Amino acid sequence: MLRDGLSRGCQSTITYRHRRGARLQNFFATEVAYSALQSTKPRTIAAALNDSPVGLASWMLEKQRSWSDCHGDVETRFTKDDLLTTIMIYWVTQSYGTSARYYYEAAHHRWTPVHDRMPVVEAPVGISVLPEKICSAPRRWAQRYYNLKQVRYHASGGHFAAWEEPQAITTDIRDFFRVLS
Repeated sequence: MLRDGLSRGCQSTITYRHRRGARLQNFFATEVAYSALQSTKPRTIAAALNDSPVGLASWMLEKQRSWSDCHGDVETRFTKDDLLTTIMIYWVTQSYGTSARYYYEAAHHRWTPVHDRMPVVEAPVGISVLPEKICSAPRRWAQRYYNLKQVRYHASGGHFAAWEEPQAITTDIRDFFRVLS
């Protein structure tokens, strides 16, 4: 037992939840303007970013920096070639609007299940939890909502899971489908 009669595991859980809560609070205070813009005016931001490769690069690099597990240095997680390739794909195809449009549709045409059974998502589900992912559903909620078959917790990674931790995510996917077959 440690201070206040709490075990090390309990204190660790409290510390983790406090850090996660603080990170989420900071995200909502400093990072949600993109969501407000894309869910209300997706064509405006799409036209601006499709017209300006510098604007598009700035927008996308800022998201890579803020949402990944790079601690402020994008190049610790992503190569310049990978970053520029991704930016070029969006710019050359003029497809930024597709990404922005998702937010608009989600805000204006909310998905509702066609049944009232639980779990809502009956297909088998596997979840990879990365520590720097901004928002993850609590396990208790996920277990009720999804037919949860696998949950894996990782030591590093953020929003861009497959790009940041390709080996870990590949292993998670392979293990998930092995269990199903």
